[in-house]
Amino acid sequence: MNLFFGKAKSKTTAKDAIYKLRDTLDMLEKRQTYLEAKVETELKIAKANATKNRRAALMALKRKKAFEVNIEKINGARMTIETQMMAIENANVNLETMGAMRAGAEAMKNIHGSMDINKVDATMDDIRDQMDVANEISDAISRPVGMGEDLDEDDLLNELEELEQEELDQKMLETPAPAVYTPNVPTNVPEQRKTRVEDDEEEELEALKASMAM
Repeated sequence: MNLFFGKAKSKTTAKDAIYKLRDTLDMLEKRQTYLEAKVETELKIAKANATKNRRAALMALKRKKAFEVNIEKINGARMTIETQMMAIENANVNLETMGAMRAGAEAMKNIHGSMDINKVDATMDDIRDQMDVANEISDAISRPVGMGEDLDEDDLLNELEELEQEELDQKMLETPAPAVYTPNVPTNVPEQRKTRVEDDEEEELEALKASMAM
């Protein structure tokens, strides 16, 4: 069939369509610039012949009007192309976005395809069991071998009390004795008080002698 009708027409991509529309837009812009120059030329001819050659002036104005009609059509075509380009660009962005989102969804589906909540729970239980076993092994390895197995706890407590008593005794020996307070005795006794004391002693001595004589 391709021999009679030619090759099947390939699908137009968004990029190809945008390139084609831009080329067409550039061509229309150049065409519009050319027609605008022709409008200026015909306007000059009409002004130059307005009073000299009325027929030539009218013909120039007709051509000017035809050029302006073409310019209006070109403006409409350019507006349509620009709108179409914007729509294609937006559609292409949406297509790329949807493609990325679809790829992400497929990736998540592939990741979760080999997983379910029961398998996850079972795996977490295995991890907890192995952590418990690891802690038990670590405790068993860190425990000193042969220490504290044959010791009597009462003996250890008695030895500890003896050590505490020795420490208390040592602290008491190191504590200095309290200072003895001795009041100051005045050395200068008033003369009158000293005389009275001497008189009392003489009276006691005389009384003692009298009692012995009797």
